[in-house]
Amino acid sequence: MLTAIARRVDRVRVAAGRATAVPVLVRFGILLCGLLAMVVAWPIELLSGRYLIVLALVALWPAVSPRGRGGTASALFAVGGWIVDTAGFDSRVALWRVLVLAALLYLAHTLTALAALLPYDAMVNLDVPGLWLGRAGVVILISAVLIVLALGLTADLGGDAFQLATLVGLAAAVGVTLVLAHAVRRR
Repeated sequence: MLTAIARRVDRVRVAAGRATAVPVLVRFGILLCGLLAMVVAWPIELLSGRYLIVLALVALWPAVSPRGRGGTASALFAVGGWIVDTAGFDSRVALWRVLVLAALLYLAHTLTALAALLPYDAMVNLDVPGLWLGRAGVVILISAVLIVLALGLTADLGGDAFQLATLVGLAAAVGVTLVLAHAVRRR
């Protein structure tokens, strides 16, 4: 067991010595987005003290190991914090918090995907993460506009029409998921 730990520590030391700037910056972006998502999602009362250390470690996980399950765990912790804050602490659901949390979770997700492709010692121009983040920014902007427009429509729609629109939206989401899953299996 001690030999395995020593080998792992040696691998980390070698990786840290060979690391280049861009992959490290991408991983720092993952950590930053994860931490900010936790701060936006979790109740302020729980962010002071020992809970902050746990949340920081969960946000650090995908930055250190982007190919694992850390990205999913970090996103689930942020969503769990949102549920704890709105259901357990009776916080008001504010549009800005929803949009910021969604944007941070998407940025963390897309940066984790980029980091999974970049080894620590990759020689990469800043154009690569710049274009990657530019596309992510366009997706976030379009999504935010669509959310605000959809919320405006919900004020006009009421009762049965709103329920029908919700069911059609859920059916469309399930349909797209099934088509994508079928397309992936065919390859």
